[in-house]
Amino acid sequence: APGRDLAGSNSNSLANLGWNKGMHRKSNLHTDYKGKHYEQCGYDTKGKQKPSHSVSVRRPFPLSHGTTTLGFIFQGGVIAAADTRASAGGLVACPAVHKITPIHSHLVVTSSGSGADCMLWERILTREIRLYQLRHKRRLSIRGTAKLLSLMLHPFKGTDVCVALTLCGWDKLIYVCSDGARLQGDIFSVGSGSPYAYGVLDRSLSWSLHKEEAILLAREAVFRATHRDAYSGNNVDLFHVTAEGWRQRQREDLKEEYYRDMEKRGIFNRNITVWSL
Repeated sequence: APGRDLAGSNSNSLANLGWNKGMHRKSNLHTDYKGKHYEQCGYDTKGKQKPSHSVSVRRPFPLSHGTTTLGFIFQGGVIAAADTRASAGGLVACPAVHKITPIHSHLVVTSSGSGADCMLWERILTREIRLYQLRHKRRLSIRGTAKLLSLMLHPFKGTDVCVALTLCGWDKLIYVCSDGARLQGDIFSVGSGSPYAYGVLDRSLSWSLHKEEAILLAREAVFRATHRDAYSGNNVDLFHVTAEGWRQRQREDLKEEYYRDMEKRGIFNRNITVWSL
């Protein structure tokens, strides 16, 4: 309306819309950087970096994941086994990942947790073990390796880093978690399918198992877990670690184990072709 002053009642409306009296757009860049954006980038409101090793970024939705890995000791060495399914919530992200990684000739590591975190820390561990060997002209022991990994992971306790590694040497089995926990034992199973795998292992595992019996037991434990756990499945990888080094078995499709189990029960026969109209 004529006669109304911009410096009067309309000035408040302009200010609320982000304009000044000269009809120039106000800039909130400085305010944003001192506030929200500083915090998201790991800085406080004064522009100083926060004393944190990892910047946590809120995910737009919860991303659950699962797996089945196991390892146990018997009179013939150590058996390590795992499925090959990588899951992201209800999605099968990859059906053929490698969850057992050789670190050196006498040590393999089973991994569970976030796929990216596990791959990163396995590479870091491999590098540190190699550097130790070059400096000291000898290989770091399994206990020393577990202690080193635990010390490296401990500063990330309370962050979103999710790593659970089982170190399988030829005579030792040590579990290391991303909060720095370090446990030694004769049998470990980690992941969403571990309760089912433990049920099979606790029933049949003994020190006096022969090599083929131990391999069959590990394969059956992974199969039973993947049969009940939706986050595990596809194939089974299996390593046998002895004083001579590790040896990998050929990857096997778990559906073959399923068919063998059904035939054993007399429920299914693959040699019979069923025709349907």
